[in-house]
Amino acid sequence: MGKSSKDKRDAYYRLAKEQGWRARSAFKLLQLDEEFDLFAGVTRVVDLCAAPGSWSQVLSRVLIKGEKFGRTAWEDKQEKLRQQLLKVYGIEPSAAELQKAQKEEVEEAPELKPRKDVKIVAIDLQPMSPLQGITTLRADITHPATIPLLLRALDPTYDPTSQSQHASHPVDLVLSDGAPDVTGLHDLDIYVQSQLLFAALNLALCVLRPGGKFVAKIFRGRNVDLLFAQLKIFFERVVVAKPRSSRASSVEAFIVCLNFTPPDGFKASLEDPMGVGDRLDKMARMKAQQAPILAPATLQDPERGTWSASSFRPVAGMADTVVEVTLPDDEVEARQNGRWIAPFLACGDLSAFDADASYHLPKDRVTLDPVQPPTAPPYKRALEMRKAAGGAYGKTSLV
Repeated sequence: MGKSSKDKRDAYYRLAKEQGWRARSAFKLLQLDEEFDLFAGVTRVVDLCAAPGSWSQVLSRVLIKGEKFGRTAWEDKQEKLRQQLLKVYGIEPSAAELQKAQKEEVEEAPELKPRKDVKIVAIDLQPMSPLQGITTLRADITHPATIPLLLRALDPTYDPTSQSQHASHPVDLVLSDGAPDVTGLHDLDIYVQSQLLFAALNLALCVLRPGGKFVAKIFRGRNVDLLFAQLKIFFERVVVAKPRSSRASSVEAFIVCLNFTPPDGFKASLEDPMGVGDRLDKMARMKAQQAPILAPATLQDPERGTWSASSFRPVAGMADTVVEVTLPDDEVEARQNGRWIAPFLACGDLSAFDADASYHLPKDRVTLDPVQPPTAPPYKRALEMRKAAGGAYGKTSLV
């Protein structure tokens, strides 16, 4: 597909090149920050599956350079205009006066407020072009050796033999925008994405400080409510969010987890994911030895004369007797009230561009090249073979 047609189809793809972003996904992180204030009090960030680096670029410009975007920049601009009008009129300006001042305002360079002691580490298996202030690691987020590499990147004086490594090297925010190459088989894509999310979450649990934040891409499916309930074990607030720049036709969404509060006695490790690892079979056997065996049974109600499915357990000394087990009251109420649904929130200015819409371009439109072309795309070898063969479908050159 030609550049001009793609520019016309996707407004955020065009805006990313105009504003200097490496990919349109930068707007997704900015819109999530507008809604949840992700960057508040944040100085140590880990960006997982970072290539090509659009989210790391946002972190660099916001945290290291001190730039402001979106709603934050608009609020600062409005406050600056209000202060200027207060000096002129001496009273609180009206909306009409603010609008007039906006038209007459001369564009000035925004005041930058960089943060101190910022540490940002980007991790990906694919190579990524360097960014100012970003430490890039080519590593596997599922491998246990990644944690020492990450902690050493955050603090060069890190001692692997220290017992308090997680407590002394806290991370405020962990991001993951990774996704597999989709196959079109929805159930398979959701499964592979869930495994990627599991790896990112387990690494986040190893390095997050109490009160930290975790944001990751998910594919919406039938088990979103289950995922929400599982993450609520570790985080005080969990929300499934859909940024405005994410196409409505896409199944992608983002799970936003705020205020990390690990359970008492929980210790994360990549060797034993979620604290279980290869001990799951042993734990299951111990649990089976402790708990009585329950089996399904069909009992007749003598009063109603009907049959119902239930469970029973043998009682010592009463081999021919069964005891009917009922559900707890809270579980019965939950079933009566219907299925509980996880909260879903739309992020970003709803009056902004629609990612699924096509917009007409002016005649004097100049098509821009990507800010950062792919460094080592997985299809690079295929393009080289196609070029050597003279191009596909009669083409003699690549566009």
